[in-house]
Amino acid sequence: MTLEQIGAQAREAEKTLSVLGESRKNQVLFQAADLLWEKRQEILAANQEDLRLGTENRMPDALLDRLLLTEERIAQMAEGLRQIAALEDPIGEVLSMKQRPNGLVIGQKRVPLGVVGIIYEARPNVTADAFGLCHKTGNAVILKGGSDALHSNTVIVKILQEACRRAGVPGTSVQMVPDTSRETARAFMKLNQYIDVLIPRGGAGLIRTVVENATVPVIETGTGNCHIYVDESADLDMAVRIIENAKTQRIGVCNACESLVIHEKVADLFLPKLLQCLGKKGVEIRGDKRSLQAAERRNPGETGNSAEQNFAEADRACIPGSCCLKEASEEDWGREYLDLIVSVKTVSDLGEAIAHINRYNTGHSEAIITENYSNAQRFLNEVDAAAVYVNASTRFTDGFEFGFGAEIGISTQKLHARGPMGLSALTSTKYIIYGNGQVRE
Repeated sequence: MTLEQIGAQAREAEKTLSVLGESRKNQVLFQAADLLWEKRQEILAANQEDLRLGTENRMPDALLDRLLLTEERIAQMAEGLRQIAALEDPIGEVLSMKQRPNGLVIGQKRVPLGVVGIIYEARPNVTADAFGLCHKTGNAVILKGGSDALHSNTVIVKILQEACRRAGVPGTSVQMVPDTSRETARAFMKLNQYIDVLIPRGGAGLIRTVVENATVPVIETGTGNCHIYVDESADLDMAVRIIENAKTQRIGVCNACESLVIHEKVADLFLPKLLQCLGKKGVEIRGDKRSLQAAERRNPGETGNSAEQNFAEADRACIPGSCCLKEASEEDWGREYLDLIVSVKTVSDLGEAIAHINRYNTGHSEAIITENYSNAQRFLNEVDAAAVYVNASTRFTDGFEFGFGAEIGISTQKLHARGPMGLSALTSTKYIIYGNGQVRE
């Protein structure tokens, strides 16, 4: 089937979906949730084939973790659809209604976007999440997954289509582009006749390719070079717990902490504490000279080397049970590692910390650990990101954690949507005007 045929079918299905009542939408979602669980063995078998191929192709562990499906993760996918069904349908919501002096009553209400195209990588759970959110908002969806998850996505989409048909809704409400070639992906990005908006989900390379090549309007879901700044007034034990969670709880996700900024007044006391914790998890530190001077205190007398010698002799600095230390390059300050690596920058004050974060961040999630209210407020006001935290892990930037149910992605741009994108981000608006014979003079 050609892209044009897939697009035409989606546009036709949109006509039904745009006027579908909430109860019918929910019926489909519940049916899909039940079928995902009922057919879980089919999904797992397909996923095992994807994992086998990924292992043969030496896919990094973090990406294999994203690709992996288990019974627990399938149960979470199904539960995500049920949670979306439980959410209030935003379509038809009247946002405003005002009467003009000439008697016209002008209102604004939410409507579906139309046909949503999604390009994503090795995340088969995205297949169900994207369908659920698009379906609840009356949008048809065309999915373009990567070759790494082809078998998993194919089975999941067939199950979702079956759920639609059982509920009397067109199976073409959700479709998958089976060809995973780059040529087809680029053609997909230019399918303006049929796709109203394109949402990429994946690494920096994928997102850059979509932004640079698409003629369809794009909602950019960015990468996550997320920072945590440890202020001079921070509760250091709290800071260690938060950083451990943000860096190591799940390393292959966009809301994991990739960069630390430490006030120089607490560096000597804090960094040995932190490295003792992160060392147990095998985290590599790429720091500036000041941070590694503080890090030298982590195992006094262990190497007999200075911090600068430990920079140069990375193997000697990789002591079992402690962090591997390396000197950071300029490139490290802006990297999303998706690995057990974190950069560490020391600063002399809050202003320098904010400037560093705003220079190198990706507009995703940033956090400050502080007991100083004024510093917390200044950080919230001046840091430019979709989500800014005080004394909490960046791992909470997530549609489920924010109470939106599943998310379509985390937008790092400023137009239309920003941050975790729930149901309302998949809607547009239109004006509705009531008159009683008015004409313009």
